[in-house]
Amino acid sequence: MAVELAEWAAEAIRGGNRGGAGPVRQKASPADIVTDTDEAVERHVRAVLRREFPDWGIDGEEYGVEEGTSDAPHWVIDPVDGTTNYAHGLGWCSFSLGLAEPDGSPLLGLVADPWRGEVFTAVRGKGAHLNGTSIHAADHTTLTGHVFLTEWAAHAHWPGLDALLAKLADRHCTARVMGSTALSLVQVAAGRATAAAIGEFHPVDGLPALLIATEAGAVAMPQLPSYGEPLLLVAPEAAAEAGELWRSTVGARRL
Repeated sequence: MAVELAEWAAEAIRGGNRGGAGPVRQKASPADIVTDTDEAVERHVRAVLRREFPDWGIDGEEYGVEEGTSDAPHWVIDPVDGTTNYAHGLGWCSFSLGLAEPDGSPLLGLVADPWRGEVFTAVRGKGAHLNGTSIHAADHTTLTGHVFLTEWAAHAHWPGLDALLAKLADRHCTARVMGSTALSLVQVAAGRATAAAIGEFHPVDGLPALLIATEAGAVAMPQLPSYGEPLLLVAPEAAAEAGELWRSTVGARRL
């Protein structure tokens, strides 16, 4: 069912873009926006999940939390992760869907890339897959010469990011800011990026990708971040180097 929802959402996102993203409305700031497609996708996904799993909770980017029973798992939905890209016609955004235990531990993760026809999936303990084929984090032993993906906090850098980017540049590691948290994080799972980091973990766009990456063998620092906490995902053989840089930059700013 999750894959079917992802396929429906991907088509809705592509269709909405062909017709123009529609009116763009501001939420918390001029850099925090929403389109009709964001809302339509989330409404549809919520309706299906509520019908099929009436006792489970739902937490979505656009419509917030619907509580389930106290001992039930809950869904997390980001209908269009990378709305700014989407609204400006840049083909890098995603649909993200996850399922978590009451304590927030991930059970299922899915991230769909509408523009490349890619669906990343993972079920806890069963590995990670891309369009049904098993994927694994890169076997790189260093960050040098490889790709590091990150995201700004909308329009702003986050504490420690500039220092981290400077140290990565010293190591000839190429950093990229792409504009979709979920889609950037799953590139570590696919072995395309050696590492990826965000300054604030939000379950609606981060939890599914976190599970996919770790099921692909990536190392997460921390293993399960709290809401608003920085997150680093890195290929296992480069984890020692990346962890040292992380602690001396992002970690140092939080002491």
